[in-house]
Amino acid sequence: MSKVSFGKTVSLKQAVQIIMAAPENVFMLRGEPGIGKSSAMDVFERMYGDSMSYAYVDCGNKDLGDIAMPVVNREARITEYFPNAVFQLQRGKPVVIMLDEFTKAPQPVQNMLHPLFETRNPRLGDIPLPKGSIVFLTGNLTTDGVGDQLKAHTRNRVCELIVRKATSEEWLEWAAHKGTIDPIVMAFVHQFPQVMGSYLDYADEKVNEKQKVNTENPYIYNPRTVQTAFVSPRSLERASNVVARRDRIDSDSLIAALAGTIGEAGARDLQAFVEYQDKLPKWEDIIANPLTAKLPDQNKDVGACSVLVFGAVQRMTKETINPLVDYIERMHLEWQACFATHAAASPKQQVALSSGKFGKWILRNVDVL
Repeated sequence: MSKVSFGKTVSLKQAVQIIMAAPENVFMLRGEPGIGKSSAMDVFERMYGDSMSYAYVDCGNKDLGDIAMPVVNREARITEYFPNAVFQLQRGKPVVIMLDEFTKAPQPVQNMLHPLFETRNPRLGDIPLPKGSIVFLTGNLTTDGVGDQLKAHTRNRVCELIVRKATSEEWLEWAAHKGTIDPIVMAFVHQFPQVMGSYLDYADEKVNEKQKVNTENPYIYNPRTVQTAFVSPRSLERASNVVARRDRIDSDSLIAALAGTIGEAGARDLQAFVEYQDKLPKWEDIIANPLTAKLPDQNKDVGACSVLVFGAVQRMTKETINPLVDYIERMHLEWQACFATHAAASPKQQVALSSGKFGKWILRNVDVL
């Protein structure tokens, strides 16, 4: 297996910033499965809005006819290549083209897409790209063992960026901003930050890597063993969809669905966080009686505390924020800080900042944030 240059990695956010700084270059984002490389397109859409068009091209599932087709120009007695509508060139606006999983595309498809990488006249078929367009590629690492190949003449046309997996803190910040991730899943990641680890963290030629990764981190992707599922940013979002609808299925079905989504180890531990929900006081009691409502055992039920805090961030409103702050202030300082940090990073930020009590807590405890 080829060796990865460890340490020379960027976060997905940094990768997008690099692309935007030098849009005339074609960048290749490579990273292990499920880390969110494809979500870079979402960032571009937020940044550029309607000023550009956006083309997501799943290269691994494309054939030649899905890229461009020859059309006969009878008057000129020639044939021309017309690009598929998926590339959005018909709109006449600059376009951001993401060639997803380019390294898994059949070689003829890769060859047909090569004109997009040219510096002087990037084009697709016979149609030039509108000025100001951006083209970038994604793919997995060679060490992932999932069949990614890139020939030398292609490598020489692109700038490769190795994208690292998000840390637990970065993922939680993303989840808080997204606002749709179940708080139980967020609490699980908060308490088990190792689920955001990488098999590259355990790379050491002097040890049995397969055994070491399985022993030290049973949650994550490991290319050296057979897995049906594992924890990744992508699979955590899908696990959240299951957990959020747990009231519709029995416990056996829940664990089966989670195991098929994030793997056996992650499913068992996440299920425990679902059960912590039963140890929490009712939301109505917290808001009605913030100074007397039951607190989870902060020395024994750390998971329950985590579920409570992340759930509170998602449920708070302008009407409930003040009694909620009164209740949270009865918890250990670390949980107060956890609540304040994630409330400030979430879509509910304005709700939190509307509370005088929340503002006073920030001023008193700025040194712990």
